[in-house]
Amino acid sequence: MKRLLLDVFVVASSIVAAAATDGVRPVPTAAVSISSLWEAPTDLASRDLFNGPWGAGRAPDPHGVYTLLHRKHHGVNPGVIVQDSSGRKWHVKQASYDGIGAEGPVEVAISRVLSGVGYHQPPVYYLPSFAMIDAGGRLRREPGGRFRLDEPSLRERGTWSWHRNPFIGTQPFDGLLVILLMFNSWDLKDSNNALYEVVDRPGRLESWYVVRDLGGALGESGHLRPKRNDIGKFERQRFATGVFDGFVEFGYRGKQPELVRGRMTVADVHWTSDLLGRLSDDQWRDAFRAGGYSPGDTDRFVRKIRANIALGRQISTGSPRSAEGRW
Repeated sequence: MKRLLLDVFVVASSIVAAAATDGVRPVPTAAVSISSLWEAPTDLASRDLFNGPWGAGRAPDPHGVYTLLHRKHHGVNPGVIVQDSSGRKWHVKQASYDGIGAEGPVEVAISRVLSGVGYHQPPVYYLPSFAMIDAGGRLRREPGGRFRLDEPSLRERGTWSWHRNPFIGTQPFDGLLVILLMFNSWDLKDSNNALYEVVDRPGRLESWYVVRDLGGALGESGHLRPKRNDIGKFERQRFATGVFDGFVEFGYRGKQPELVRGRMTVADVHWTSDLLGRLSDDQWRDAFRAGGYSPGDTDRFVRKIRANIALGRQISTGSPRSAEGRW
């Protein structure tokens, strides 16, 4: 039976010491609690999904002037690291060069939902544009995107692997995967997983296992340039397609498909659907508003996600499959 494990459990560091896929080596850890991945949201109904768990006080100033520190030179999306007038450093992921959808709004909206239901997230916010002093001292208006704060209480300690981590076999871990499938997140690679050391609590050493770069979602699924942040394609995407040998099958066609094959049980999908289903309509709207979505697009995205949740609640071990693998 799947273990919920709300209390502390201990694993050997060798579980996560092996090399991960994508050439990323996870950082070994010592004793790890399930709370390093997920904390049960006892106050879920009152959680603020617009400002997020870090609050409005840490948000970037939409009217401020930011100074360029340096530009990002790798990856699909352009980006900059900037400093605000208070000396805070921000990692800004801007609109993509390739025209397949902006990641910033997606990342912020999904981050709000994950933190709302108990999964740790760093401070991320969205600005549609911002003023920046460039390397030549010129003041210019820049396209906005996801702003991630270089938060002093969180120290990055590397990455962690989907295949080798302390939480495999637990309900919250498989629930995390189901949530990402509901959002049609196709970029499930280890380099998007950040391991943080939390240093703001004297006398406590705590690690956070975080899925951080969440922008490859809310569109279509696939390996070759799938389009993200596209409501039309997202509405047409199948979430779950049936049950086979007790495991739920999904319409997922993204990276590391072995992560979702023959893994999630009906109970996993029910647990996750019930967790997400506890969010109110206002909280869902606030999550998308935090990502800069229009009311019209917000309504359509939330309607589709609600439909995925309803489907997840209806799945049973007797759910049929057609010859095409669909209900």
